[in-house]
Amino acid sequence: MGHHFSTPAAFAAEEVDSPILAIHSKNAWNDHWKSHKDSSKLMVIDFTASWCGPCRSIAPAVKAMAAKYTDVVFVKIDVDELSEVAQQWKVQTMPAFVLVKGGREVGRVVGAKKDELEKKIAQLRA
Repeated sequence: MGHHFSTPAAFAAEEVDSPILAIHSKNAWNDHWKSHKDSSKLMVIDFTASWCGPCRSIAPAVKAMAAKYTDVVFVKIDVDELSEVAQQWKVQTMPAFVLVKGGREVGRVVGAKKDELEKKIAQLRA
């Protein structure tokens, strides 16, 4: 069972697999925030860092949640890349998941607490 990427379709399918939007610049964040802040959709901001072990360990679970809850917007922010955004949300410990709806924080999970995160998402997405 090898991976064959002979057709562009295979690549497309691979992309759909991860509906998490990785944001790498302050401008991209500002644009995303503007477009989302008036939305009634739940947004989960995943504050992560490349050197953070627990962040890596929970990543597959977050990816699975993003695939499962297609009505929720998942955003990933590297705190080293966008420290201003992390400060804006007063994030000090990674991983931190800030749940936002209608432009304000409605919940937060700090640490690689997969079950707690999923419970909160299921609760707040409605």
